[in-house]
Amino acid sequence: MNIPFFKKESKETKEEKELKKSRKELAKDIKKKGETAKVAIRNIRRDANDKAKDMKKNGEMTEDELKASEKLIQDLTDKYIKEIETITAAKEKEIMTV
Repeated sequence: MNIPFFKKESKETKEEKELKKSRKELAKDIKKKGETAKVAIRNIRRDANDKAKDMKKNGEMTEDELKASEKLIQDLTDKYIKEIETITAAKEKEIMTV
């Protein structure tokens, strides 16, 4: 007796597989752009800290002002890096949701 075997799993069509692949590539690209943005922010932090140190060196800023500036710069850096991470995570989730 020959009884056909039926799977409960649905088979993905070729188009669905391509769409899934495209979504993964797009999510990967978004993650890469997020990392690039974080590096840019860190470079801005470095430049701002260097400028503050130069101002201190030239007598335009006191030691206390330098420390306050460095703290503010770090707080802003942390804020914007967290924002980038939140945005990229949400966008990746949006893209991967069918």
